Amino acid sequence: MKRILIVLVGGLSAALAAAALAGAHGGAPNASTARAAKVLLRNTELGTLLTNASGFTLYEFTRDHRNQDTCQKIRECKSEWPALKTTGKPVAGPGVRASLLGTITLPGGAKQVTYAGHALYIYSGDPGPAVTSYIGTKVFGGLWEGINAAGHAVKQHG
Repeated sequence: MKRILIVLVGGLSAALAAAALAGAHGGAPNASTARAAKVLLRNTELGTLLTNASGFTLYEFTRDHRNQDTCQKIRECKSEWPALKTTGKPVAGPGVRASLLGTITLPGGAKQVTYAGHALYIYSGDPGPAVTSYIGTKVFGGLWEGINAAGHAVKQHG
């Protein structure tokens, strides 16, 4: 039994090493490099909003201009409000308009997903899917708002 186990583990290690080498040299992409961000719609207490694949609310920053990420230039902003990044073309879930999805290039070459020209962010402190209590947060000189399927800002009630 030990010999079989050792052979299987050795074979598995060789296969993993070969796959890693192929990915590093432009061969078949591995799971982490082929991952495209998926943008979905989810019903929340503020209406139907854009979310990431895990159901977390996506935000826009009112200091941004069309197809621009201002947060990257503000100290500590990008750690609290990380960009929704993608390594492939973003994928539109049901009800999300694929024609409104796009990307911008961040410093360092990473791609950030945009929707109707709004750079998309996630709040790092969100405790779970479909939380809307951070919509309307004013920090880093602007407001953080949700976005609906039409690409319009969704603001906190009251």
